Amino acid sequence: MKRFNIVTILLLALVWSGCSVSKDTALPNVVPGLFRNTTPRDSSSIGTMPLKSFINDLTVQNLIDTALVKNYDMQIALKNIDAAEVLFKQSKLGYLPELKLQVAASTSRPSDNSLNGLSLNQFTGSTHIEDYSANLGVFWEADIWGKIRNQKAGALASFLQTEEARKAVQTRLVANVAQGYYNLLMLDAQLEIAKKNLKLNDSTLRIINLQFDAGQVTSLAIQQAQAQQLNAAQLIPRLEQNVTLQENALSVLIGTLPKSINRESRLDKMVIPQDLNAGFPSAMLSRRPDIKSAELALTVANAKVGVAKASLYPSLVITASGGVNSFKASNWFNVPASLFGLVSGGITQPIFQRGQLKSNLELAKIDREKTVIQFRQSVLNAVGEVSDELTKVEKLKAQYSIAEQRTQTLQLASKNASLLFKSGMANYLEVITAQGNLLQSELELASIKTEQLNAVVGLYRSLGGGWN
Repeated sequence: MKRFNIVTILLLALVWSGCSVSKDTALPNVVPGLFRNTTPRDSSSIGTMPLKSFINDLTVQNLIDTALVKNYDMQIALKNIDAAEVLFKQSKLGYLPELKLQVAASTSRPSDNSLNGLSLNQFTGSTHIEDYSANLGVFWEADIWGKIRNQKAGALASFLQTEEARKAVQTRLVANVAQGYYNLLMLDAQLEIAKKNLKLNDSTLRIINLQFDAGQVTSLAIQQAQAQQLNAAQLIPRLEQNVTLQENALSVLIGTLPKSINRESRLDKMVIPQDLNAGFPSAMLSRRPDIKSAELALTVANAKVGVAKASLYPSLVITASGGVNSFKASNWFNVPASLFGLVSGGITQPIFQRGQLKSNLELAKIDREKTVIQFRQSVLNAVGEVSDELTKVEKLKAQYSIAEQRTQTLQLASKNASLLFKSGMANYLEVITAQGNLLQSELELASIKTEQLNAVVGLYRSLGGGWN
């Protein structure tokens, strides 16, 4: 009969282990049909392109490869994955029983004037009691309400979240390295422009000095020409400073000590991709690591609700222990006389714990509601980022076209002003104005070209590219 009772309890535990006491909350459908002001040709997206297919500059690729290995944020993300994997592996053992081996030896001496002392001396002729035992204990809780299953599901989702966190770190790192390199090329170009303009100002100033010596112009002309020259000269140390600071920032980003960054490319040789299809928002959500992490956070929250709710219901625990026991060391392992065994099963129903279990359940539900809100926010941010980058790509293209035409016009104007000045058909103010306008226009053109490159990389990242 006892064996029948134990078997019955075990069978009921196995049947009930498939039960679930909580209902999962589904992801809300908050994805728009299209990005703002876009009409995609098809569902293809640059976000699906492998990293080295999208960024084909070898120098940028080498910098990114170094960063993926040496960047400290990336290393921490990888260690977080290792820690989560350990916890997930541990959670998979939740269905197995706990086993504990205990070996113990004790001795006690009761008082000679106590009842135990008198009885011990009378029956054993000894003044102390010895006890030696070795036993293996088994503890197993049946997963009646899915508590262990939810714990396992939560651990798996947490593990996957760390992987998505690594992807998010990588996409941000890839974009930052590429944009840092493009900024460095911009500073190189602007430094070259400033030096070229300085030489042009030197030539103009020499001619004005000759005219002053000939009495054709006043000292005011020399002073204004010198001011224009100093304006260009001042740019050079400032740009050289910015180059060093950008190299230092890029070095830290790739996990190396500050150093000079080797670069073979020139800003004017960098090609802006023209075919930048963004696809549909629904496809983007499946690639964005932050959104995938928000989805997994809801899985974790659902699991915590399930665990908290299961704690309100009865728990079935089966315990068993067996081993050898003797009050003499010489008979400790005398088998089978020293063998003992114990099997028990119990159902525990929480009744009153000062509201702790119910509070845990309510808090878990609130956390789940917060997770749904955070998912909505993640989707909103992602769609907003893509729309921003698409707008930048489109409008910067128009800005660059206008700035390029303006620069070409000012280059021609500066050249003509110099020729007319040398022939006496233009005054020094016209030359200085033309050279100053040309300097600002060329600097701005380099800046817009860099913004274009950065916007393309930003669009690639916002569409979920950079981790594959």
